[in-house]
Formats: sequence, C-alpha cells, structure tokens
Amino acid sequence: MRWSPSRFAITLGVCIVAWSAVAALCMMVGSSGTFGWPDSATLPFRRDPVLLASLVGAALAAAGVTYQALLGNPLADPYLLGTSSGAMLASFIWTLPAFTSIAVGFALGQQIMAFVGAMIAVALVLSIAGRRGRLEPVTLSLVGVIVNAVCGSTFLLINSLVKDPARRGGAIDFLIGGLNTNLRPWELLTSALLFGGGWILLSLIAGALNAGSMDETEATALGVRVNRLRWIGLIIASLLTATAVAVSGPIGFVGLICPHIGRLIVGGDVRRLLPVATALGAILLCAADATARKLQSVGPIGTYLPVGVLTSMLGGPFFLLLLLRKRG
Repeated sequence: MRWSPSRFAITLGVCIVAWSAVAALCMMVGSSGTFGWPDSATLPFRRDPVLLASLVGAALAAAGVTYQALLGNPLADPYLLGTSSGAMLASFIWTLPAFTSIAVGFALGQQIMAFVGAMIAVALVLSIAGRRGRLEPVTLSLVGVIVNAVCGSTFLLINSLVKDPARRGGAIDFLIGGLNTNLRPWELLTSALLFGGGWILLSLIAGALNAGSMDETEATALGVRVNRLRWIGLIIASLLTATAVAVSGPIGFVGLICPHIGRLIVGGDVRRLLPVATALGAILLCAADATARKLQSVGPIGTYLPVGVLTSMLGGPFFLLLLLRKRG
C-alpha cells in the first residue's frame, strides 16, 4: 500500500490528539486522591511527571517496534533483550564519583554511556542467541533474562562497594525504573532532542523496516539492503532505549505491550504502527504515573510506587500469554 505524507500526517495528528487527551486527564489526578485541574502552584508538579512519562514511554515503545520488526520476533523488547539493563548499568557507572568532574562539563555523557551499555548488551544477546543466522524466540528471551540478571548483580555489587555514589535516586529506581522528577532542564532537553532525532530517523526508514525480518535474498529483491538496515535500526533503537533509561531506569514491558496493541488497531505495517505504538507508549506510562499517584492516597500503600512496578505487573502476564501463543 502506498504511504503518502498526508496519510502519515493524519495518523500522527490523531495520535497526538489521543495522547493530549489522556495526558490532560492524568494531570488532573492528585496524590491526595483529589481529581481536578491543578492550580498554578501545583501545575508544575503534575505537568513535569506527565511529560517525562510520555517521553520515556514513547521512546521505549518506538524501540520495541524497531526490535520486533528487525528480528521478526514478537517477543523482542528493550527490557527482555537486556538492552535496558545494559544501559542502566552504564548509566549508573557514569554517576559514580570517578566521573563527577567529567559529568559537570559533558552534558551528553550519561546518555552516551547508556548508549554504549545498551549496544554491548544487545550485541551479547544476539551473538549468543543466534544460531546459523536465525534467532529462536525462546532462546532469545532466555539469553536476555541472563543478561538482565548479570547487569543487575553487577549493579548491586558496585552499589554495595561504593557507599556514597554521586547520583540522584535510590537503588530501586535503577533496578526497576521510576520517573526522576529531579532532572535539570538541560538533561530533559537533551533526552527530548535525542528522542526526537531518533524517532524521525525511524519514521524515514519505516517502510524498509517492513522487510527487516526477511531473508537477505528476499529483501534484496525488494531493493532493501537488509544487513545495513539492521545495523541502522539496532543503533537507533538502542539510542532511544538509552535516552529513556538514562532518565528513568529500566522500565520494563512498555516496548513489548504497545506494539502488539498497535497491531490490533492498525495492523503490522511499520509506517502506521510506529506513530500509533509511540502514542500508546506515552499513554501507558502516563496512566501508570497517574495510577501511582492515586494509589499513594490508599491507606495500606501510602507511598508513590515506581511506575516500573506497575508496568511489570501488567507486562509479566502479557509476556507469558504471548510466549504460550508463540509456542502453540
């Protein structure tokens, strides 16, 4: 099917309107259980988490679309492939005292470190799980779990040895993922610019991504250089993952759930799926943040749950369902 710029603009416009409506509703949810539009004093405390959640969710969902298209694997996801954990570990290392003097004068340092960690992790997973040029879904998931475990254990070891690391947020934010509302303006701007640039590049190669999971001979017959496409796609997806993880930690399953829901809405064409899944990722994490604020007023809970906890509770059963369907 031909995909004109006007079709893309209409799809993108509908996605932006849908996200704006949900984001406005999420901003009306207060931590004390109240519901209503915040006043001028409360507005920044509601607006900033919603915008950050939207950025992180959109980045993870777009990366998930790319991984699934390139690998031909419906179970591929930045979290399950170990990409998020690798980016988390490298991002944490950047916050250690040894890097403090460098970090002050190098604004992009944490994002670059997270990107390097993400690329190392995904390279390990693909090299170990690959067999004769093929990637078996269950093996890929198992290797990703192992990489996640190794990165998590290394993080806990370093966190135990370094008693007072110069970082923001606790250990749980690095392990599970949570929205860091203490970001400085340039950090949020850097993440937004990196996400915007990466997403534009993905939208430009979205048509070619439809052939990304094909055999090299078939893709070449369609005019697609599949090896070059895979490298470009993996680098951009890892950059998006690193951008999200550097400011939020490894929030899981967003990149798994949203592409599948998007396929139910618009089908598997990446040209349509990319903007829809991106909007769904922003909506999902906005809703998770609003739910966490609402639960804060519930007596037995009484605290703000990291959004990574909520997405894992939702994504775990979703992943098992997909795995059972794939094996069937």
